[in-house]
Amino acid sequence: MERKYLKITAFGIILLLIVAIIPLTSKPTNGEETLEASPHAEYQTTLTPIDSEQKMRRFTYDSGLDFDYPGAVRGIYVTGPSAGGSRFDELLNLVDNSELNSMVIDIKEDHGNLTIRVPEDSPYADAATNYINEPRKMLKVLEKKGIYPIARIVVFKDSVLAKKRPDLSFTKNGDVWTNNKGEAFVNPFQKEVWNYNMEIAKKAAELGFQEIQFDYVRFPEGFEDYDNELSYSKGDYKDEDISNVKRRVKAVTDFVQYAKKELEYYDVDLAVDIFGYTATIEEAPGIGQNFSKIASNVDVISSMIYPSHWTSYFGISFPDKEPYKLVTEYAKMENEKLGKIDSAPTSRPWLQDFEAPWLYSGAPTQYGKAEVEAQIKALIEHDINEFLIWNAGNTYTKNVDYTPMD
Repeated sequence: MERKYLKITAFGIILLLIVAIIPLTSKPTNGEETLEASPHAEYQTTLTPIDSEQKMRRFTYDSGLDFDYPGAVRGIYVTGPSAGGSRFDELLNLVDNSELNSMVIDIKEDHGNLTIRVPEDSPYADAATNYINEPRKMLKVLEKKGIYPIARIVVFKDSVLAKKRPDLSFTKNGDVWTNNKGEAFVNPFQKEVWNYNMEIAKKAAELGFQEIQFDYVRFPEGFEDYDNELSYSKGDYKDEDISNVKRRVKAVTDFVQYAKKELEYYDVDLAVDIFGYTATIEEAPGIGQNFSKIASNVDVISSMIYPSHWTSYFGISFPDKEPYKLVTEYAKMENEKLGKIDSAPTSRPWLQDFEAPWLYSGAPTQYGKAEVEAQIKALIEHDINEFLIWNAGNTYTKNVDYTPMD
């Protein structure tokens, strides 16, 4: 009896499997409906491959402006007063009538002032100088002319914020500490300072700038010499079981990593200006800059390699007098350093278009067409094809060939 029951059960299971595998369709026959087995139909799909780039664009900020990245960025520095004043047309003409194609424009300048208009109730109202009254209009002009816009934001050198919030700065005997130029810095250990600058960067991205360039991403020069004389918070880094040098490097590097992540939504590139000499050492002991660690977290690294800013490096006794040789030696060293980084950023050094009279007892070496072109040639000969030209007053040498190798 039990065996008979098992046979019936097995037959039932087999029948169910046949029905599941071979779908039955009904066909009318002489007015009666019969069941006919048909092969299992092939499954059809209407799904199409996902365009990952298009998907990413849907989840990034759209400023409404359209800029193409130049084949190689060749740019000049533009202050807030120049960008918002009559000098702007002159600088536009310079770019229009040369091989230049980009402008690095101050949005937050060296003293900590914003150069653009902000609402009266903005936390940045006290710092805004309103040099660029209509930044969006300015950017539309650059869009029309195909000039690539980069927003320069000075981060940790900030006299305005330091004096407003001494708790975010460095103090000595109860007063905000300043260097021998009277400049104050804010504290890279303080994440409130990070956020303060990031909101400015996001505003620049919303306006339509295609790249955010952070400058003064460091502690004050010579900080290792007076670290113990100053009062300041180490924030989240106070319990790190590392040396003060490593602590400073970690804070600066962490800020850059944080900035990169915060700017992802805005689909802008991140650039950092860095002292040229940091590429020659493991890490700068006072300022907290480690070339390789910063370079590993940015899209663009801009070393300031002005010949006037070097001592007798590379066996060159007076680098300001030998711009071609100085830039040649630097380029060799930087290429070696970047070659060890898996996803190396674009190298886009700052070059010199100014004199350095403080180095001379008599007349300084004049920086004109030959000296600027010599620096560019040295870079290009070592496969560094992007560069920025610095002149603090925005008075650039005329008739320079910015593509001297063509």
